[in-house]
Amino acid sequence: MLGKTKKPGNVTPFTVAEKEEIKPTPPSQQPPSTPSEEKTVIGEHIAIEGLIKSEEHLVIEGAMKGNVEMEKHNFTVGTSGRVEGEIRARNVSISGRLQGTINALGKVEVTKEADFLGAIKAKSISVEDGAYFKGSIELDREPHRKANFAAASKGPSSSDAGQAAFAPSTDTKKES
Repeated sequence: MLGKTKKPGNVTPFTVAEKEEIKPTPPSQQPPSTPSEEKTVIGEHIAIEGLIKSEEHLVIEGAMKGNVEMEKHNFTVGTSGRVEGEIRARNVSISGRLQGTINALGKVEVTKEADFLGAIKAKSISVEDGAYFKGSIELDREPHRKANFAAASKGPSSSDAGQAAFAPSTDTKKES
């Protein structure tokens, strides 16, 4: 069995590039960040009442009473957040307290720290073990699944078929 060992002379040393001075780019020359990357955080010691319309992600760590409209962005209730109202967002994550209605185009996540009371309508939902959840859930279906269900419901229902199988025959003959 042949074994090769590397000798220090066989190792290719890497070179360090010359040091360059890095100058910050002036704000006027920086590329604008996309709205989906930006987020606003409402701090723990802030209370807001009213309607919020947002073109970026929103995190509530304080208190908020009112409605939120941000269908293209994500809404988060942080662990110290307290929200009461109607939320319309792409995705919603709850780690604090939320009382109200959620209408999400995507997913709703209820973490184990959450306290939720209300109604949720979304494409999907996850509720972690340990979360407090009291409310209703309505999951949106994909359009092709709705069509299949509607077509299947037009035929005789299984209860009609079951009743026909167990119904007494009205055609009786007497034998003499």
